[in-house]
Amino acid sequence: MLDIRTYDARTGGNIAYKAFSHPLAAERLAALARMLRDRGPVAIYDPAGHARTLLALLPEGMQVEGIYVHDCEKVGQPTPAGLTRPLADLPHAPVRAVWALDFEHERVCIRLRDILPDGMDIFTLADARLPDDMLTVAGAYLNRLNFATNYAFFRDAGGLSTRLVTTNYWARYGAGDVRIWLRLFGCDGRPLASWVEGPFAPEQSIVLDSAEVRRRFGLAAFTGQLFIHVLGVAGHDIVKYALEIHGDAASHTLSVTHDANAWPAERYANLPAPRQGEQVILWVQNSHAVPVPARAMALGRMGHDMLVPIDRTIGPYETVGVCVNEYLPHASWPEQLEFHGGHHVVRPRYEIRADTGTRIAHLNVERSDLAHDPGIVTLPPRFFGRGYLLPFPVPDPARYRTTLQPAPMSHALQTLPVRIDCFDEEGQPSGSRFLGCLTRGHEIAQDLSEVTGRAGHGELVYDFREGGQADGWLHALIRYEDLLTGHVAETSFGAHIFNTVMTYRNEPQSYSGPPPGLTTRLFLQAGAGQAPSFCHLIYPVSATWHDSSETVLSLHDEKGAKIAEQQVSIPARGSVTLWPHRVFGVDAIAHSGTGGYVMIRDQSCRLFGYHGRLRDDGVFSLDHMFGF
Repeated sequence: MLDIRTYDARTGGNIAYKAFSHPLAAERLAALARMLRDRGPVAIYDPAGHARTLLALLPEGMQVEGIYVHDCEKVGQPTPAGLTRPLADLPHAPVRAVWALDFEHERVCIRLRDILPDGMDIFTLADARLPDDMLTVAGAYLNRLNFATNYAFFRDAGGLSTRLVTTNYWARYGAGDVRIWLRLFGCDGRPLASWVEGPFAPEQSIVLDSAEVRRRFGLAAFTGQLFIHVLGVAGHDIVKYALEIHGDAASHTLSVTHDANAWPAERYANLPAPRQGEQVILWVQNSHAVPVPARAMALGRMGHDMLVPIDRTIGPYETVGVCVNEYLPHASWPEQLEFHGGHHVVRPRYEIRADTGTRIAHLNVERSDLAHDPGIVTLPPRFFGRGYLLPFPVPDPARYRTTLQPAPMSHALQTLPVRIDCFDEEGQPSGSRFLGCLTRGHEIAQDLSEVTGRAGHGELVYDFREGGQADGWLHALIRYEDLLTGHVAETSFGAHIFNTVMTYRNEPQSYSGPPPGLTTRLFLQAGAGQAPSFCHLIYPVSATWHDSSETVLSLHDEKGAKIAEQQVSIPARGSVTLWPHRVFGVDAIAHSGTGGYVMIRDQSCRLFGYHGRLRDDGVFSLDHMFGF
């Protein structure tokens, strides 16, 4: 496992990790490490605890004499270079150079200058800084707003193309000159192109099309990853986007998948085993400038201890398609699989190839910091009703088969005591089924046509009638199959407490500000054409809230200007399927341009939505929406 600290729910993200792993910084760190290596053993002064992460991500090796700290309570702690030593001993170290892990050169030199002997040179991290014009907060290098970064799976090959779509939502928080620095890595990890997009006007749509990028830079076909660094942000450093995979006219490929989680995790789940006739490809994309050693990552069956290592080295930024069928030849749906990524990759994608077409979806982070929460079992129904809910669409069962598979999503979770509640579009109960107190390695995938015969939505909830435990990170994979064409789409997400006046821990969540998060702001592409956009909008209620939503749909053109507005009302526990070209008219959608979008806003409740596209031949996509 890569020995780095990235993110945890208590302290948030380790911005130093992003500063070291940025592709430009990695190039500069490699040059600095080569210079230091020529001077023999080097002493490291580590004032902020960066050494472990830095040494794990350092593209070039070097000999470290020792790691020194000034905090006496941290002396003697283990590091990759032995136990930490007191800074007072540094003047006696048998080295010619000390590397102080601080991005402010003068500040650390003032601290060390008078205690070091003549001839001992001081190096810092200043030479690894990004250029000043890439910094949003110039006076504080490790400010999180300086590293609004993420990765995207990006492909233009074999009749398949990729389209990343988002908007300049940072302008809403006061951002001015928003631009994006981009680097495209090819399959072998080598950079294919680096460029800057923007500046973008407030609320302007942002569209990155693989075919256009390929034409602009004269590239051959590629399957790789796109590094995204948004400059000039405000409000938060999260880079959210929708990622569409389009096939050519003869292809049965149309998928949409959510943004990557920008922090590499130890494990990922929601990886389905193949059905008969399917091939499952896990796209493993090294997120760092250091190779992934052979056998450092592995695949396994959920709930089983045996792992099958990935037996090849993966180079810096390299993209590798791992055939799950070959590594786990006896695994079959509805088994669930785990990917042990060892902190080497951000949230990966998987691709399922079948006679009915190709589809792509994302895995989810399996949390290492969660344990059983006994408070969930005793949540007062008067305050929280049914508590945590995972809402998902149930399209017309006469045309579509909806299958739900609950998924454990933390290392410690051993049981899943769950029930499915279904509601029609008017919010009336339409069926319910207790799935049991499932084990971690369960093989249950529930066909919703056995629970309800009406269109609407379902909600996966905790049910402790047979005991079991909960951690508040309830997830599921939901698969949709067109019974007429055989085309399939799938998505996965987690549960929240929705629309309650009382709060529990950080629930109900909000996209901005503290809980309770009783407002909605969701992004929906407006495009019609050969594959019109749609969304399934759900008003989930854990306990009791307003009888109906007060939802405003605003159509924006690709420059961000609002050109039309409509209101809709969704009953509590109800849902609606919205088609922008039907709500606003085909002419208005055409006027909005290729990057036109709909902002879904509600200040009375929190809604949950799924977005997709549908072609005339029945090929469709579906994934959960993102909000700001």
